Amino acid sequence: MYTQSITRSRRTAFFLAIDCSGSMAEPIRFRGRPTTKAEAVASVANGLLFELIERARRSDGVRNYYDIAVLGYSGDDEVSSLLPGDRDTLSVTELAAVRPDVRRETVECRLPDGGIALRELPVPVWIEPRAAGQTPMCEALRRIRDLAAAWCADPSHAESFPPTVFNITDGEATDCDEEELRAVAEEIKALRTADGNVLVVNIHIAAADTSAASFFPSEEEPRYPNRYAALLYDCSSVMPAVFDEAIRAAKGPGAVPPFRGVSYNASADELVAMLNIGSISVKTE
Repeated sequence: MYTQSITRSRRTAFFLAIDCSGSMAEPIRFRGRPTTKAEAVASVANGLLFELIERARRSDGVRNYYDIAVLGYSGDDEVSSLLPGDRDTLSVTELAAVRPDVRRETVECRLPDGGIALRELPVPVWIEPRAAGQTPMCEALRRIRDLAAAWCADPSHAESFPPTVFNITDGEATDCDEEELRAVAEEIKALRTADGNVLVVNIHIAAADTSAASFFPSEEEPRYPNRYAALLYDCSSVMPAVFDEAIRAAKGPGAVPPFRGVSYNASADELVAMLNIGSISVKTE
C-alpha cells in the first residue's frame, strides 16, 4: 500500500482547499517579515505548484505526472477554482504551460555562519491572496470529495498512488456543524485506488504563537485543548509509513510513528514542511 511509483500512465493528484475568508486578512509574521495569513498561504501554495512542476520536469519537458486542483472558499458560501482559467483541475503539464506573473518576494535565508539574512527572490505567482466573508469549508470539502471521487473512478487511475488533499484554514467552518465536517472528511478518506485511500492533511494557520502547537502529532502526543484543533485532528488521515522518514527528519529523530496529517499553530517552516512532506509520496519515474 502507498508504494506505487508515479509515472505518466499512473499519475497521482493533489487537491488544495484554501480558506479565503475575511479572517485571513489578519497579520502574521512569515519568513521573517510581517504579512497577512492570506499572503503567507498564497506564497506557500505558489511554491508548492512550482515545486510540483519542477519535480515533473525532464529533458523532454514537463511530464504529466500529476493532476492539480486549488479551490478557495470564502464570501457567502462561495467555492471557486484559484487556478488559471477557473478550471477545477489542471494537469501539471497544463499548469506548466501557463505563464505566471513573476514577482519579487522577501524570504529568510540562513547564512553559512548560522545567521539569518533577508533576500529578495523572483517567484512565480499563479494564486493571488484573498480574504473576504465567511468560511464555507464543508462545501469546499464536498467539492474536493466529488473531484477526488471522479479521479479515483477513472480506470486509468485504478493502480495509482491515491490523491492527497490539503485543507488550509485559520477558522471554524460557518456552513456546517462538527459532525457534518467529520462526515465529509470521512467520505473523502474512504475514497481509494488499489494503492491506498485518499489522504487528508489539515493545516491550521494561527496569527500568533500560543502554548498549544502541534505538527504531524503521533498517537502518544496530548490532544489539543482547542476544540477546533481537535476537530481537525479527527478529520485528518493517519500518514502511511512512506512518509515516516521525512516526518521524523522534520520533527526530530525521537518522533514515533504513526503520525497524523494535521498541524495546529504551525510555524512558517512547519507550514512549508507540511506541504512538502505531503506532496512527496514516492519517486517519479
